[in-house]
Amino acid sequence: MKLPADELKKARNRLVRVQGQIGGLVRMIDEGRDCTEILTQLAAASTALDRAGFSIIATGMSHCGTGPEGDVNRVALEKAFMSMA
Repeated sequence: MKLPADELKKARNRLVRVQGQIGGLVRMIDEGRDCTEILTQLAAASTALDRAGFSIIATGMSHCGTGPEGDVNRVALEKAFMSMA
């Protein structure tokens, strides 16, 4: 199911920031920066990516997690949450 873009704006903005963080990580590696600095930034990017994913799942719960009669599709919700594990 396609989700409305306006409902995903915050997640999209977070993903754009993560994209910048990943570019920064590549530069840090190319520059031979200290591994603890790299790992700190990698953890921050990973957390931001996870949060974007959870935000998308939360936004999509009402769209993706319901069946035609409006009942909750447990299998779809479980699959979405497990994909983030």
